[in-house]
Amino acid sequence: MDGSQLRQHLDRLAQDGYTILERVIEADLIDALAEDLVAVERRDAVVPADNGFEGRATVRIYNLLAKGPLYQRIPVHPEVLPVVEGVLDPGCLVSSLSSISICPGESAQPIHADDQLIPLGKPHVATVCNTMWALTDFTEENGATRLVPGSHLADRSPDYGGEYDTVAAEMPKGSVLVWNGSLWHGGGANRSSQRRVGIAMNYCAGFIRQQENQQLGIPPDLVRTFPPRLQELVGYGIYNGLIGHIDKKSPAELLGTGAVQPLVWEYT
Repeated sequence: MDGSQLRQHLDRLAQDGYTILERVIEADLIDALAEDLVAVERRDAVVPADNGFEGRATVRIYNLLAKGPLYQRIPVHPEVLPVVEGVLDPGCLVSSLSSISICPGESAQPIHADDQLIPLGKPHVATVCNTMWALTDFTEENGATRLVPGSHLADRSPDYGGEYDTVAAEMPKGSVLVWNGSLWHGGGANRSSQRRVGIAMNYCAGFIRQQENQQLGIPPDLVRTFPPRLQELVGYGIYNGLIGHIDKKSPAELLGTGAVQPLVWEYT
């Protein structure tokens, strides 16, 4: 992508809150990712979460960077990362990497903003920039992401479950949707006979973290000896039922010392 193309995409993001990078991912990478996701789903016996947000006919695989070396190519892809860096800056971080396979019969996801749980007045400087890689064609019929153009400039987040006028982010296989984390959006309903398969590669601003990296700086065996509140203070907890989870679990659970903390999705 040259400088002129990059500028055009960033201008669209500034105005509409999203842009589509058409057919920018190599066909062999797209096919390899699609094949491996099927293998991971079978190996790990992944099934739909059965709630209103994640979907009742949607297969999601979280923490993909831990699933194999193939996924390391996604966060740093040269056709996508410069656009994300233009929204955030080069100090941005991987926030999450997961797959979303919307199966036939799935209903539309409630419209939401990805930064909705962050308590900042809106509009505000971008704290989140997310992308959706199309491993299949995305069409209105098969559940292409629904968007409310320009809503990233609104002075609030959407009402959960509210009805809004949306457009479908239709795009061919190998394309990438990029959007500002304040943009109102949601997965579409799949009225087709095939899965709509995508990979959600999400980033956050580099300043959304501690000054000192507590999780790497303190050995887990030592953290296990901390009282529960101190474990939370050094990062072994989740914020607002979502932010900081590991594969849908609180980090404290992985230490073997923390109580189960339900995620916000489980209330929907």
